[in-house]
Formats: sequence, C-alpha cells, structure tokens
Amino acid sequence: MEDIGLAQGLARFLHLLLFVYWLGGDAGVFYSSSFVVNPKLSRDARMTAARIFLDLDMLPRYCMALMLTVGGILAELTGIAHPTWEMVAIVLLGPVWLALVVLVHAKEGSAAGRTLKRVDVWFRWIVIASIVASVAHSHWTGRLAGLEWFSAKLLIFAFLVFCGLMIRRLLPPFIEGFRTLATTGPTPESDRLMIDGLARCRPWVLAIWAGILLSALLGILKPSLG
Repeated sequence: MEDIGLAQGLARFLHLLLFVYWLGGDAGVFYSSSFVVNPKLSRDARMTAARIFLDLDMLPRYCMALMLTVGGILAELTGIAHPTWEMVAIVLLGPVWLALVVLVHAKEGSAAGRTLKRVDVWFRWIVIASIVASVAHSHWTGRLAGLEWFSAKLLIFAFLVFCGLMIRRLLPPFIEGFRTLATTGPTPESDRLMIDGLARCRPWVLAIWAGILLSALLGILKPSLG
C-alpha cells in the first residue's frame, strides 16, 4: 500500500472531487438543457429545467477555477517542484479565479457584470497562454524531463479552458431564444435559436468531457517517454 502523508492525501482527495464534480456537473447541464429546448414541454416545465440548468452550470465553473491550484499543490507534494514565485501564483490563482466566477454570476445583467465578463475572458486567455509558455519553458530547460504525462495534463487543461471560451462564443443564439421563452413565451423562432445554439456548442462540450477523462487517465497511468 502506498504510504502518503495527510497533506498529500487531502490534496489528492480534492483533486479527485474536482474531476468528478466537473464531469458530473457538466453532464447534468448538458442533460437538463435538452428539456429547456424541448417544444413539447410546457413553458413552466421548461423554465424549471432552465433554473436547474443555470444553477448546475456553476459547479463545473467552480471546479475549473480551482483545478490548477489543487493540482499544482498535489504536484508539489508528490515531488514535482516549482519555483517559489510560481507556487505562490498557483496557490493564489484558485481563489482569485473562483472569486471572479462568483462575481460574474452575481452581477449578471448589470454594467459591472458586462465588464467582469470581458475581464473573465481575458483572464482565461492569459491562463491558456501562461500554461503553454510554462510547459514549453520547462521542457526547454529539462525541468519536466520524464514527466510528459504531467505536461500533457497541463496542455489538456489549457485546451479545456479554450473549449469553454468557444462555447461562450457560440452560445448567444441560445441566450437570445431563451430570453424570448422567459419573457413572452416560446415561439418557433426562439426554439430554433436555442436548438441551433446548443447544437453548435455540442462538439466543444464533448471535447471537454474527453479531455477531462483523458487527463484523469494520464494522472493514474503516468506514462513517460523517457
């Protein structure tokens, strides 16, 4: 039996929980969305499904925001060392990103909310660029030699953030149709907008699921090219 300390055990436990609730929450969002766009259901039933959809959608967002911090701490505890400045940045990233996600949701529909959304988008692009640059630099210097699985997990995470940005870019037709559903009631046009909007997002949703599963598998197998 592997002998691990309390800190490492807790970090591993949290890391697993984030994977489980990210994938499970995302699947729940995808499933509940099918009821929101179903024209055979009553408006009240569709609005109830929408409330479930919108509340459940926050869970994967929280998990994504915390994943790098928990994963970075776990890596440090298992012997993948980081420079002090990088470790400080990793520890701060989760709370800062989580706070931004919460604020964007809380200020939805306001001028402040629109500004925060733009900040959130730029923040995610910075996260993607930082991960790619960090992995490239680490391999250039040999710091991650023999840890290809770890580099792959980081790049997969950057790809998952990118998928989320693409979903956000493709979702406006769904949002437009949903506003009609919520205010004046469904119309053939609003139903078409919602169905088409979700259909455009579906490949990116499936890519997120595949990426989460692959990342979890890499973390278990830890394959190396060395």
